[in-house]
Amino acid sequence: MDAKALIAAYYDAFNAGRTDDMLALLHDDVEHHVNEGKIRTGRALFAEFNAHMTESYRENLTDMVIMANEAGDRAAAEFVVNGTYLKTDPGLPEANGQTYRLPAGAFFTIRDGRIARVTTYYNLADWMAQVGA
Repeated sequence: MDAKALIAAYYDAFNAGRTDDMLALLHDDVEHHVNEGKIRTGRALFAEFNAHMTESYRENLTDMVIMANEAGDRAAAEFVVNGTYLKTDPGLPEANGQTYRLPAGAFFTIRDGRIARVTTYYNLADWMAQVGA
């Protein structure tokens, strides 16, 4: 599977809520660089993060544009996050079903045909304003 198809499959699984399919596309020692957060290494920590996110947020990504370098070992995606804040996340405003629409992007490293790094960026201040902080 080429880099663009790999990233498309990852986000298709995300939008369908198939986190196990997302995990299957990750390298065993994947590095997950979370916006405004610590780097998590390995599939287990990625799965833990996904479980938390699924409990606190319902999101669907639209306006997806995927780019990759010629070597196929680096990729990027730009998209819009359309979400609902379901459960209060510690340290963030109280959740009461607020909706948000947030431009975002992600960068990827690909190794051995799997995603070895995911780095996600979005404007946290924009999100906070949208959920009423």
